[in-house]
Amino acid sequence: MLSVFSSPSRYTQGKNATAALGEEMKTLGLEGPALILASKSVVALLSDAWARALGDAGIPYTVVGFGGECSTREIERVKTLARDQKARTVLGAGGGKVLDAARAVACDLNLPVVNCPTVASSDAPCSALSVIYTDEGEFQEYRIYRRNPDLVLVDTQVIARSPARLLVAGMGDALATWFEARTCVEGNVKNMRGGASTQSALTLAELCYRTLLNDGADARRALQMQVVTPALERLVEANTLLSGLGFESSGLAAAHAVHNGLTMAPPCRSFFHGEKVAYGTLVQLVLEGKPRPQIQEVLEFSTDIGLPVTLAEIGLTDLAPELLDRIASRATAAGETIHNEPFEVGPEMVADAIRAADATGRAWRRAR
Repeated sequence: MLSVFSSPSRYTQGKNATAALGEEMKTLGLEGPALILASKSVVALLSDAWARALGDAGIPYTVVGFGGECSTREIERVKTLARDQKARTVLGAGGGKVLDAARAVACDLNLPVVNCPTVASSDAPCSALSVIYTDEGEFQEYRIYRRNPDLVLVDTQVIARSPARLLVAGMGDALATWFEARTCVEGNVKNMRGGASTQSALTLAELCYRTLLNDGADARRALQMQVVTPALERLVEANTLLSGLGFESSGLAAAHAVHNGLTMAPPCRSFFHGEKVAYGTLVQLVLEGKPRPQIQEVLEFSTDIGLPVTLAEIGLTDLAPELLDRIASRATAAGETIHNEPFEVGPEMVADAIRAADATGRAWRRAR
C-alpha cells in the first residue's frame, strides 16, 4: 500500500487575515465571479471586509445565505445558484457545516474552493471531504473529493470574537485526532485518502494533542477576553490545520463512529460535533482497554476545558436501551470507521463501552 499525504494548497492564518483574502486568491489564480456561502451572522460580521478585500483585488462576488444543514437538498440549491451566477470560485465562510456544503458544491461543479472558518470548532476547513446529514440532522455519509481546498484562510481576530464553547468544541474534535491516527497506523489501515499514513501525518497528529494540553486553557481564556494571543494562534492551528492533516492523512476510528451513532439520538443534536466526538474519544479508549493513566489524562483535560465526559453532559440523562441499541448499531454500520479498530467490533461491544465510559466519567466527576 502506498503512503498518501493530503493537504490544502495554501493555508493562511493570522490576525485580520480577511483583509488579505483578495490578494491570497489572486496569488493562487482564483478568479471571480465568486459565490460566497455564509450564514446571516457571518455576512453581518464580514460583509464590509469582503467588500474591501475582494473589491481591491477586482474580484466580483455574490453572497448566498446558508440554509442551516449540510444536506443534499441544501447542496443542490446552492449549486443551482452558482450555475445561475456563472461562479468561477466557491467560498465558504462560517462553521464546519457551511464549509462542508461549499466544498460539496465546488466539487460537483469542478470549481476551486476557498474556506474561511469564522470559528475554530472543527477540523473541517482543510479536508477533502464533507460530512453529509439529513435535513433532520442525522449523519448520512462522508463524501470524499478529488482534492483539498485551494485556500484556507483563518482570521484569528474573527475567531477571537466567537463563542468560547465553539473553540472548546473544536478541541473536542482535535482531541480524537492523535488516538484515532495511532490506531489506524498501528493497524496499517487506509487513511481517508486511500493510502497508508506517513510519518509526518502521525507526527502532526501527536503535535495536535500536545498543543491542546499545553495551550487549550490559555486559548480559551483569550477567547473569553476576545483577544488574540500566541496561545490562541497555536490552538487555532491545532484545531484547524494539525487536526485536519492528522485525521485525513492517518485515518479515523471509533471516536468519530460513536459521534455518528450519537446523531441518532435527538437529545444530542443540540450539542456540537466536537462535543460528541470528545465523548466518542473516551468511548474509544475504553473500548481499546487503554491504561488508566492515559484515560485519566483525557478526563483531566476534558473536565478542565469544559468538554463532556458523561452521557448526561451530551443530553442523555436517561438513555433507554432501545436508543442505546440504535446508537450502537449506527456506530458499527458497514463502512464505519470503527472497523479500523484492530479487532472485530459489534453493536453490543459498543453499547457496553458507551455505558462503561459514562461510569468512568461520572466516577471522575465525583472524585473531583
